[in-house]
Amino acid sequence: MNGLPPRLEEHVAAGEPVLFLSAHLDDAILSCGGLISELSRRCPMTVATLFTEASAPPHTYAARSSLRQCRATDAASLYEARRAEDQDVLAQLGIDCVHLGATDALYRPREIGNGLVTGLGRHLPEVVHRYPTYRFDIAKGRVSRGDRNLIADLCTRVADLVVTIGPALVFSPVGVGRHVDHLVTRTTAERLQTGVVYYSDFPYDEQAQPDPGFLGQHRLLPWTWGRRIAEKHQLIRAYRTQVDALFPGGRITRKPETYFETCFEGA
Repeated sequence: MNGLPPRLEEHVAAGEPVLFLSAHLDDAILSCGGLISELSRRCPMTVATLFTEASAPPHTYAARSSLRQCRATDAASLYEARRAEDQDVLAQLGIDCVHLGATDALYRPREIGNGLVTGLGRHLPEVVHRYPTYRFDIAKGRVSRGDRNLIADLCTRVADLVVTIGPALVFSPVGVGRHVDHLVTRTTAERLQTGVVYYSDFPYDEQAQPDPGFLGQHRLLPWTWGRRIAEKHQLIRAYRTQVDALFPGGRITRKPETYFETCFEGA
């Protein structure tokens, strides 16, 4: 697709704001950097990232592995650097940047009232974390019941943000890859009383497809955007703490971005 779908074109031409919800401090650019580059020239834009913090150690094996992949010595410094990268990239584009401060699933602690369990957690961190492993917890798409209060708080804060910035069209991850933080972000968007466009989660969508049940439930149809992909790759590389871990060897696939929305039928 060379142009925007009609409904989005009308929204942008009217100068109305656009809000991209990002689970982590690179997801919006990874998945939507080409479209974001285009829209940033034409309308007010905000990128709000939900999960922007780590917790204090001890960390799980999965979290420690992630730190090694990012060549980071500690989580606090890594996330400080990640927030700074995100602010710098979005500032280049003239986009407002909001960090909501929720704790990344890799570091999300359980609420523990048992002192014995807390003590055990000093030696076996997995027992005091809500998602103790990546493969069998974070990437399985089962959002913990312990996240219910977190989800309610994020829904309130994102709804307040929409009120603040105006009648925004909201973009949200569709949840390809079933990372729990992406699913929580999607749930937050679902509960908004406004129009939502869902985007395919890159690079998860190189190996997985969106949930057909979710697409069917919301009657979502795809459209693609293939412009400004070279610019997108430059933006991705500016997330220096992440790019080597995400793209070993430095090769970022050139592919169009995919979006899903009911009202863009026939686009």
